[in-house]
Amino acid sequence: MSSAPADDAPADVPGSVPVPRDDVELELTGRIRTASNASFLARLGDLSVIYKPVAGERPLWDFPDGRLADREVAAYLVSEVLGWDVVPRTWLRDGPLGEGMVQLWQDVDPELDAVDLVPVDELPDDGWRLVLEGDGDDGPVALIHEDTEALRRMAVFDVVVNNADRKGAHVLALPDGRRHGVDHGLTFHAEHKLRTVLWGWIGEELTADEVGGIGRVRSALSGPLGSALAPLLTPDELEALDARCAGLLASPVFPEPRGPMPAVPWPVF
Repeated sequence: MSSAPADDAPADVPGSVPVPRDDVELELTGRIRTASNASFLARLGDLSVIYKPVAGERPLWDFPDGRLADREVAAYLVSEVLGWDVVPRTWLRDGPLGEGMVQLWQDVDPELDAVDLVPVDELPDDGWRLVLEGDGDDGPVALIHEDTEALRRMAVFDVVVNNADRKGAHVLALPDGRRHGVDHGLTFHAEHKLRTVLWGWIGEELTADEVGGIGRVRSALSGPLGSALAPLLTPDELEALDARCAGLLASPVFPEPRGPMPAVPWPVF
């Protein structure tokens, strides 16, 4: 675990949101019992936050122990350099159960899902992308997601950070139309691990805006972003991040699934 300061975003990372320092008490108000790792609702001054203590992280066979919180912060820092507001403000700090990740709470639109499962005979005519079809309890179903700029950007972000766990519930639909991604502990592996529900644009060219964001990340890796990520990721992981950016810039299209591992996380939601 790194010992980054409470407000750990580099000063010249665009859009960084100031947060309270460690002398502001983190008060637990509830627990999210459906989460894989210990996750708590908390108050930090006037802010509502999620707190994930490192001590509550479950060991994984393919990721190092005690480093999920670091990866969550690293994902936020990359999101900020992309400039697309994919990840809510995320940082490291001490709490009642020790050091952990803290992230600003997001109020979602309960009537809207950016990713959905629908009967195959009820597929929307437009505005959605089909990911896959399968068998449900009551017949054939289809996994679909919105066809929006915000979700495209999230899909590009996932490729950049090598997200191994973009489940449907990790895409938050906010009432103002924004889409936030959460739960980024399984990211930045040096080996290819991309598992996501956002496969709706396979083979399509990236936009100039998307290519520009990737270029910003690659350039910043040799400057403030690289310095901020160094305590959070291993040298091999940083090298792999640079290589993924270089690959997308050389061939600016949405990749297709590859490798022996499933391309979609399970469970999907």
